[in-house]
Amino acid sequence: MQPQPHISPNTATAAISAALESQRSRKNRGSYNCGRCGQPKKGHVCLLTAPPDIPTTPIASEPVSCISAAASSSRSTVLSLTAAPSSRQTFTHLRRALSFDDVDARNSLDESDLDAASMDLDLQLDTDIVQPGRFHAVGLWEVLKRLPPSSLLMAARVCKGWRETSRKMWKAAEELRIRVPERAQIGYIGSLLQKCPRLIRLSLKIESDFDATTLACIAFSCPNLEVLEITTSGAAVNRISGDELSRFVANKRGLTSLKMEGCSNLGGFSLSSSSLSTLWLSDLHSLSKMIFNCPNLTEISLEFSRQEDDSTDLVTMVDGLGRTCTRLQNIHIASLKLSHTVVLSLTAVNFRYLRMLSLVLGINITDASVAAISSSYKNLELLDLSGSSITDTGLGMICDVLPDTLSKLLVALCPNITSSGIQFATAQLPLLELMDCGMTVSDPNSDNPTFVENPSPHKTPGYNQKMFIKHKRLKKLSLWGCSSLDALFLNCPELMDLNLNLCSNLHPESLVLQCPKLQLVYASGCQGLLTGAIRKQVSENFSAGENHMPRKRLADASKRIQALPSLYQETREDGIYAGKRRKLEKEMCTIIH
Repeated sequence: MQPQPHISPNTATAAISAALESQRSRKNRGSYNCGRCGQPKKGHVCLLTAPPDIPTTPIASEPVSCISAAASSSRSTVLSLTAAPSSRQTFTHLRRALSFDDVDARNSLDESDLDAASMDLDLQLDTDIVQPGRFHAVGLWEVLKRLPPSSLLMAARVCKGWRETSRKMWKAAEELRIRVPERAQIGYIGSLLQKCPRLIRLSLKIESDFDATTLACIAFSCPNLEVLEITTSGAAVNRISGDELSRFVANKRGLTSLKMEGCSNLGGFSLSSSSLSTLWLSDLHSLSKMIFNCPNLTEISLEFSRQEDDSTDLVTMVDGLGRTCTRLQNIHIASLKLSHTVVLSLTAVNFRYLRMLSLVLGINITDASVAAISSSYKNLELLDLSGSSITDTGLGMICDVLPDTLSKLLVALCPNITSSGIQFATAQLPLLELMDCGMTVSDPNSDNPTFVENPSPHKTPGYNQKMFIKHKRLKKLSLWGCSSLDALFLNCPELMDLNLNLCSNLHPESLVLQCPKLQLVYASGCQGLLTGAIRKQVSENFSAGENHMPRKRLADASKRIQALPSLYQETREDGIYAGKRRKLEKEMCTIIH
């Protein structure tokens, strides 16, 4: 055995003191544990600093359901996180873009100034846990993607990894919906838009006055914008002129859809775009010129102000559309200046691809106009002549020409149409799925402000009009304001939506509903007993179409047999099936009164 070297007590004490002092000095330079995840620093690479990458797979052309996303995501609450993200995790199969609902752009970008919104991003990730006790990459992304913008801004302050992940979420957003309150400033809207360089769909709901500065901000912050929608709320005034709008459309070469409200200050415009396919403008008034140089335009909606001093030349406008926008499929024009001359100009153009035609509030549109439309456009799927002066004869022309294509017919506010004409139309149009007959079968002495200056001589005066409708495909029927209707019989197995608002003369004992799929009924302004009659008949229809007889399986599970009547009676006495049936009846149809 070798002799051990001798260490004196003084030397040992000095060595221990030196080691403690060295350890103390090293301790002062920083903690040995990671400040992000708490793991020892030695040989440790913090995974929280490497957020998962945003996928590079293309976005599928699947519509974004922002309403359902807001309903599900806004209620999400995260209580705890137990796994750490991995830098090796990748995202694939990106199927849906980010969507933000009802974001407030206020005087500052603090999270308290942002209302709750929602984000919806469906990703397919590897679900393997990186290491026990650390964050899961899927968990981190799934949590952050469900946060509203205000909470997402707060999450970005947790650490560098979370901040980078939230930044990439904003960067990947393709749809943004903003509500701009009165005290908001345009500069902060621009700063919010600059967070989303990939934005292609933008919707603004503005509650204050705005001008061309808003368009300039959008054009600068959203270079890839394809869809723009601007709506007004309250007393907000749109001060954008026609030249400014024309310049914006010409510069945004990728813009495919433009919808704007409050266009009363345009004065006139000349829109030129090779990519624009959808154009909606409302509140137009006294336009000096309307030039459309949009060869790919397929849908146009022009709503004019309801003022008698409107001087817009609709005939010239329709002629211009026929020369430059030959691919139009959907046309909607709402104006008190609509007349038979405008209809003749529209039929002379002969849009080959026209499928939906809506001419609303044209009191000077008559049966002769219907004859011109029927002779020129024989493939219409939707026809809206609400507010016109057509009669049952005009409805007969429509039924003779369009029985094989027409699925939506709207003739509300047409005082010269009777219940007989409506019954004839439903019987002769087998593909009809939607029909609006509001304020047609109405009392001429009522206080409702409808067009009843020249009632039809064949119309039944006063009350006591009856309606019998039997249709196999009708899904939505609107009879709002039909105060002369006192009896209604509906045999529509596919009907889901029924509007009976202001049918004040409709008696409960004269109402027959054979509509087993009815889901929504509007009965505001009707008799009090009518609601109960509707609910009773709907529940009876549902009970008749549902088999509540329980089934019982044999001991060998080979097949099912019908239970004995005595057993069925005993089961019903227990109240189990009765309670389930009452619950189903309650959820089957909603009555709004």
